[in-house]
Amino acid sequence: MSVVVNEIRRGFYLDSVALMRMSRGVAALDGVEEAGMMMGTPANMRIMADAGVLAADGAAAQPGDLVIAIRAKDQTAAEMALAEARGVLDKPRGNSGAAAQWAPRTIKAAQTMMQDANLALISVPGAFAAAEGRKALNRGLNVLMFSDNVPVKDEIELKALARERGLLMMGPDCGTAIVNGVPLGFANVVPRGSIGIVGASGTGIQEVSCLLAQVGLGISHAIGTGGRDLKADVGGASMLMGIELLDQDPGTEHIIIISKPPADAVAQVVLKRVGQSKKPFTVCFIGVTDAAMPANAKLAPTLERAAELASGHAFGGGQTAHISAKGKLVRGLFAGGTMCAEAQVVFRDAGIACVSNVAIPGVGKFDGNWRQHALIDLGDDDYTAGRPHPMIEPAVRDEPLLAALKATDVGVVLIDFVLGYGAHADPAGHLVSALGKRGSGGPVLIASVTGTEADPQRRSAQMRTLEAAGIVVAPSNAAAARLAVQAVKA
Repeated sequence: MSVVVNEIRRGFYLDSVALMRMSRGVAALDGVEEAGMMMGTPANMRIMADAGVLAADGAAAQPGDLVIAIRAKDQTAAEMALAEARGVLDKPRGNSGAAAQWAPRTIKAAQTMMQDANLALISVPGAFAAAEGRKALNRGLNVLMFSDNVPVKDEIELKALARERGLLMMGPDCGTAIVNGVPLGFANVVPRGSIGIVGASGTGIQEVSCLLAQVGLGISHAIGTGGRDLKADVGGASMLMGIELLDQDPGTEHIIIISKPPADAVAQVVLKRVGQSKKPFTVCFIGVTDAAMPANAKLAPTLERAAELASGHAFGGGQTAHISAKGKLVRGLFAGGTMCAEAQVVFRDAGIACVSNVAIPGVGKFDGNWRQHALIDLGDDDYTAGRPHPMIEPAVRDEPLLAALKATDVGVVLIDFVLGYGAHADPAGHLVSALGKRGSGGPVLIASVTGTEADPQRRSAQMRTLEAAGIVVAPSNAAAARLAVQAVKA
């Protein structure tokens, strides 16, 4: 019978990304069935309860406490895992010398130590994020809020406060930005240039900025808005702020807008503001092919097409690969939600019905039936609750990948790799290791790699690793989807 042990650390906080990485290491120990190290917020307590790792003593935790929660096959394994968890939590994190002096515990203290700072990056549990955001805005700081699970009501209030104070509010749930050439969150090393981006999608910003970098074009600024910004209740507040800032920026000559399809009323407001600018725009509402554009704007249904319209270069063209697949179903296992949506557009426009957990207009919703073309965003909340995002920990993709490889009706597996700061150090190497010696036959693996040569992982090195393992690597995410369509139509 399984044994569950919990331990509470009162008033002990670590970033959720760091905790997830630590949890995966503990969960991999012999005899451990599941492990988690999470802050004791109501949302996290539900996650741990649903995972069967929350005991009565752990349930007494408060939102500001850290819970170590372990389920193991026996008491000995549980105690060993608990000792390992204590060890990784107590391990020094390199704060010595000058770094040790940088230890502010409040926004006020940090601003006192860095009086020229004008932006606060907030990454705390969602229950506390809004309060920290208000403090930062009230102190005259622009905000990038990485935190998710922030109530919509708080998001609306924060963005209204930012507008009132003439500040930029990026997020909540803003994963990517590039400001004055500085990558923030999950972002890539791209050159400076004259193209500005405002995006409600972090991976969308990454794909477009990296495609532009491939042809030597650079980014002035990339402003993230958070995924809910263009919904009706939020009203595109950050999108409008971002457009305004880039419109006024003398270093920005062309502006790209990226979002999944917005609410109709919000789209009208955004496009009206676009039409008031003298600068050219490319508008990418993923999957939208028919919308009334102002004279200075062009519509792009995919990220790839947005990069083409903004740059004048063709991406992913001239493909000569001829792929033959035995099975006739495609299974897409994506780390990027917008990559998943872009692939759906390619399938939809090719007349191939598919389903997804983040379906766009014209694409069916995934109902758990795998016996159809299924394109799945593994970064969605349903898959990441209490677990790392697949961009951080590619092992999250291992189980569904191996299942797809064993399915006799699957002919193609689509995979995206997103490099850059914050992402795993070697996602391609991890995948190849997970595949092992799978032998010949089985589904064809088709991949895309979003990144640049200047990224820590180096795009060409990742591509070589994949190609050496027999994986087909396409020049863009959309191109990979087209290859998959070609394979199942052959």
